[in-house]
Amino acid sequence: MSIRSTTNAWGVLARVFHWGMLVLYAGLIGVGYYMSDLPMSAAKMKIYALHKSVGVLMLLLVVLRVLWRWMDRRPSITPTAAWQQRIATVVVGGLYLLMFALPLTGWAYNSAAGFPLRWFNVYNLPALMEASPTLKVWMKEAHESGAVIFMAVIGLHALAALKHHFIDRDQTLMQMLPGRRGDR
Repeated sequence: MSIRSTTNAWGVLARVFHWGMLVLYAGLIGVGYYMSDLPMSAAKMKIYALHKSVGVLMLLLVVLRVLWRWMDRRPSITPTAAWQQRIATVVVGGLYLLMFALPLTGWAYNSAAGFPLRWFNVYNLPALMEASPTLKVWMKEAHESGAVIFMAVIGLHALAALKHHFIDRDQTLMQMLPGRRGDR
């Protein structure tokens, strides 16, 4: 299988971005819910630090993913109704918007809370804004609400893929599944 996409299937790199980032975002969201309920401790602070570092990594990965998407070809689109194509465009656009928004709102929340952001304990990142109790509340709400919306949009995306596979019986899902050879 090629690193680049073909007219019949997504390439290896597109699939690694797709599935790898799904796993990482699912982990970040799960850890986010888990850590928020922990009592204050050194262990909680370590989990928060790791969550923040991986969140910043996700911001870098989504930039690379967008650059790759612009450079790589895309498989042929299975003919669907125009309204379905419009919904797919909105859903995918929403996913990309949220992939940028989640790490940025987390970073802004951290900045508004007045905490330093040390990326993987190697590099100090600048604050995105000055510490502010009011902005802290807003950024926390934006970050948490964004995670809920992100999960809902991922759910819509997954349901559409299943619809393509089981109802439309086309190759849309097969073009993205890991380990599948869609070049046939």
